[in-house]
Formats: sequence, structure tokens, C-alpha cells
Amino acid sequence: MAEGPKAYRRLNITLPEKTVDLVDQVASRGDRSRVIAEAIRQYVTKARRTELKRRLKEGAVQRAARDKLLVAEWSDLDRPVRRRVRP
Repeated sequence: MAEGPKAYRRLNITLPEKTVDLVDQVASRGDRSRVIAEAIRQYVTKARRTELKRRLKEGAVQRAARDKLLVAEWSDLDRPVRRRVRP
């Protein structure tokens, strides 16, 4: 799916001098916005992924006892069925 024209907003932000130096190491002066935008997208993606992992782990820990009981109840289904043959 092709994207239409991208909307941009001008922001007036203040960054530490060392941060600007880091940006300038990887981007030309006219490309700073693209580098900063990409860094923000990566940061947000990582933060969301970290939060999702935390929530999944929390849920798994909360449900561990229940899940162990379910495994115990259903494990009999994995055993082969032996038929008794009547003589």
C-alpha cells in the first residue's frame, strides 16, 4: 500500500550538545530530522516490545499454577490406549 504525502510538524526542541554531536556524526545537517525521527521510532518500538514482554511474563507467572494443573489433567491423553481383549 503506497503512502500519501507525509505530514510534518515543526518542533522547537532543545538537546544536550553531546546529543547533537552524536546526531551530526551520522547525519548531515540537512538530514538531522530524519535521523531523529528514526531514532524515536526505534525507541518507541523497543519500549512497546519491552512492555509487551513484561506483560506476557507477568501473565504467565500468574497463570503458572493453573497451567500446571491443566497439563496434569490432560497428560493422560498422551498415553496410548490399551484395549482389553476378552477371551
